[in-house]
This record gives sequence, C-alpha cells and structure tokens, in this order.
Amino acid sequence: MKKNVIVSWSSGKDSTLTLERLIESDDYNVVGIFTTHLKDEVPFQATPLSVIKMQAELLALPLVTIALPAVFPSNEIYQSLVVDGLRNAKLEFSCVAFGDMFCNGIAEYRRSYIEPAGWECIFPLMGEDSDKLANEIITRDIKTMLVTADGERISRQFCGRWYDQDLLAELPVDVDVCGENGEFHTLVTQTRSFSGEIELQLSSVEHGERFSHQRYQAKMLRKANRRV
Repeated sequence: MKKNVIVSWSSGKDSTLTLERLIESDDYNVVGIFTTHLKDEVPFQATPLSVIKMQAELLALPLVTIALPAVFPSNEIYQSLVVDGLRNAKLEFSCVAFGDMFCNGIAEYRRSYIEPAGWECIFPLMGEDSDKLANEIITRDIKTMLVTADGERISRQFCGRWYDQDLLAELPVDVDVCGENGEFHTLVTQTRSFSGEIELQLSSVEHGERFSHQRYQAKMLRKANRRV
C-alpha cells in the first residue's frame, strides 16, 4: 500500500523534481505541499505567497502555509512552527519529503524534529550527482527561472535567466550546478505536473547588500487538459 506524503515546497526546481518523482513512485501518494513564509514571501526565493498558491492550484494539491516570525528564527521556534503547522493541516500523511541533495547533515537535522512527531522523513534526491540532477530537471522540461542570486558566489546578472544548458555552461566551475550551496534559487513556471503555466512579466532586479532578487508580475494560465 502506498504511503501518504506531504512535500516541502519552496517554489523551485528541487521541490518540483522531488514532487514529480514521488508522483511517479509506486510507493507514495502525494496528498499536499507545505511552505514556510515570512509575511507574504518565501525566504531566499523571495517568491510571493500568491505565486505559491498559483503553483498549488496548478498542481491540484492542498497547500499548507506556515508563517515564520523571521528569516532565521531559532531552531526551537522553527521546528515547533513546522510540526504544529503540519499537525494542523487536516491532511492524512505518514511521510514528509524534502528536496535536499547534499549529505551535509541536513537529513539528520530534519529527522531530529520530524520523526519524533511521528512522521517518516524521505529525501528522494539525497546523495545524487548534481550534474545528473540538473540534466534531469532540464530533460523533464521543468521550466524554471533564477530569481535569487548570491552576489558573493555568482554574478547578479544571472537573475532573470532561464535554467537551461546555456546557463549551466556559464556558471563558474566552483558553483554547484543545482545551486545547492545557496548560490542561487529558482521559481518553476511550468512542468508536466501543472495543469497550465505561470506567465511572468519581469520588472526589475532588486539588489541588496548581498542578494539580488528578480521582481515580476505573475499570471496563471490554465490548459484544458492536464499533462501527466
């Protein structure tokens, strides 16, 4: 029997690939997605909560939103908020999935507060080669844009670029092609699991002291037939 799973959703390519692998799996049944946010944006991606809701609607999945008091609350506060948010989600699930890729202690950290709450932690992408995963994202036609760039690691000019083979070829050799060290963050606008797409009208790139964010207006476009 398939296990019910809820997926941690950042709006980007890693959570999308995680979701699609689970949808295709014979072992899991995806019952929803959840995201943490500060005010009306997802931290790091700076994705407006309204766009996250568009993605959930295109996925035809329930969305659980968990408000944070700060970008970096204490571990105790963060863990408590996530666990309480999932418990109050009114969804039945036994597993919580994350799109982490590197074996750098993050899996142990997530298990430390998810599993005592009674759920199993799963990591469909963990330990896989970044180049392989990047190629899979592109081959699957997961259309995604770089919306955040860490100016200390890559050029700010990468903001607003589509994630494709041309972009991968231009990344510095010391940059992970999936941005798993935080070099960049992405927004998915179209994928096989969506019943349509999100159209972006780019406005400006907002430069902070370290991070740059692509700003845009988003519009949801539906298709008559959902692609599977």
